[in-house]
Amino acid sequence: MRIVVVTDAWTPQVNGVVRTLQTMQAELEKMGHQVKVISPDLFGSIPCPTYPEIRLAFARSTVMGQMIASFRPDAIHLATEGPLCLAARRWCLRSGIRFTTAYHTHFPDYVAQRTGLPASWFWRYIRWFHGPAEAVLVSTGSVRQQLRAHGLAQVRAWGRGVDLGAFTPQATPPAAFARLPRPIQLYVGRVAVEKNLEAFLASNHPGTKLVVGDGPARVLLEKAYPQARFLGPMFGADLAGAYAGADVFVFPSRTDTFGLVMIEALACGTPVAAYPVTGPVDIVTPETGALSDRLEQAIAAALSCDRAACAAYGQSFSWERSAQEFLAGLHNIDPEILDSAA
Repeated sequence: MRIVVVTDAWTPQVNGVVRTLQTMQAELEKMGHQVKVISPDLFGSIPCPTYPEIRLAFARSTVMGQMIASFRPDAIHLATEGPLCLAARRWCLRSGIRFTTAYHTHFPDYVAQRTGLPASWFWRYIRWFHGPAEAVLVSTGSVRQQLRAHGLAQVRAWGRGVDLGAFTPQATPPAAFARLPRPIQLYVGRVAVEKNLEAFLASNHPGTKLVVGDGPARVLLEKAYPQARFLGPMFGADLAGAYAGADVFVFPSRTDTFGLVMIEALACGTPVAAYPVTGPVDIVTPETGALSDRLEQAIAAALSCDRAACAAYGQSFSWERSAQEFLAGLHNIDPEILDSAA
């Protein structure tokens, strides 16, 4: 199968959307499919307002259409709601070509936090953008319910996976962990306002708070919470070791639709503490973590979880199964319509 994926999120960005799409491309190609990714690095771009580390790329719909048609795809997937996918959406609708979309992030809540405007305003855009899609791929049951409640009925399941070769309880923790006051409470992800990191850093549970990752809020948070340790980005074996060496993984976000870092932590045997919101409610079980509107309470409860149970559960998430769900959600393009659009 020949698949075009259009995305506004791609390297050098480091986030769950990019990691998911990169892994999905590798899994699909391993299965024998051909994948063409149309991403921001192929176009001129400008810094995103309020988030300059993310660059917004723009393309005319005719140019986008030429790039898509020249690949002769069997299916088209629009991964994000940004300008590149808008251009592809415009061309597909004008040409009568079917496509699917995905809902990776609680975009209305995310933008509302950055602009101070009501989230309801941005739900109008979400309904408009995803409405013509043959299917909207989502990661969890609670997100499916939420989108249906907002008038998007064509939702399909697309779960996530873990690199089980890297994320295991046998990963070697950093040597410095042995000297830190316990329990070690770990956060991994973007250091940005939408991640609600202050709720974690301000919690009064004793021990050591570690932050792995980078982002626009890092400088301010380092100054505001000097007792926390900011380790910067970590990858591969180093990241797996950080997960395995922590006593609890803290996920304070209220805007994520899944939270890939949670299942990576679980695969390393580390229980999760989080709020009872979309993402954590779909992933965390009583045996593998704790959810509470009081983060300190969730941390305390998660510390009593059995690490072997966490590891067994985390290792049940497969990228191969995720790729199969992705394929099942795609819709085939009529080759005659593609020919007439080219």
